[in-house]
Amino acid sequence: MTERDPLIRWAVAARDARVWRRPDAVIVACPDLSHWDRLVMDGDPDALALLVREVLPEVTGDFRPFGAEQLVAAVVERVTELEVSARFAWMETTEPVGSRAPGDHKPAWLPEDAWPEVSELIEESFPDSYAKPGDTDVRRWAGIRDDGGRLIAVAAEAWSTDEIGFLAGVTTRPDARGRGLAAELCGFVADDQLVGRERVALLADYWNTAAIATYRKLGFTLRPVAAARQR
Repeated sequence: MTERDPLIRWAVAARDARVWRRPDAVIVACPDLSHWDRLVMDGDPDALALLVREVLPEVTGDFRPFGAEQLVAAVVERVTELEVSARFAWMETTEPVGSRAPGDHKPAWLPEDAWPEVSELIEESFPDSYAKPGDTDVRRWAGIRDDGGRLIAVAAEAWSTDEIGFLAGVTTRPDARGRGLAAELCGFVADDQLVGRERVALLADYWNTAAIATYRKLGFTLRPVAAARQR
């Protein structure tokens, strides 16, 4: 049951993953999985509550339970030393999405010597991005340039596995927004990652309604997820 969940399969294949399995419960500890040390979990809330209490003393650092929103809330109800710390949208597609924004500026994968430009753009327009050039498991960056060669939009492939591609670090310069560049770039990155994989996913903040609307238009479906932390 639990091994079918894309969140679990994404975590199991991540770097340095450790797995705990019990009847009706599974937890995967992953360091620096989409920026945080996570305890990705699935199963029955009662069984998971027992397993969380077993796992937490065995991991060092600030590992945070993570999974479907209702499941995390149910586990937190049973493990009083935990509290819900954040809620997100896990968005995914199993079908190619393609470019939905016509334009003259086509996306392309960037060479590593362009990463300082990516860092500058991220710092200017998306400083809270989980993906940064040079970070472990941030594999490559795609971008769009304007007629003058200035980098105006970027997106990363990061924390991908053999089965599940992962999209992160999507941003556009403030003076270039409203032109559909993010949609065009995300379509390019998602379709490229889908080759040989079953799906592409990303995490989006609920408050970022513009981004969620863009991903929905591209065909991504939304699944509510949440994280918890120790009080």
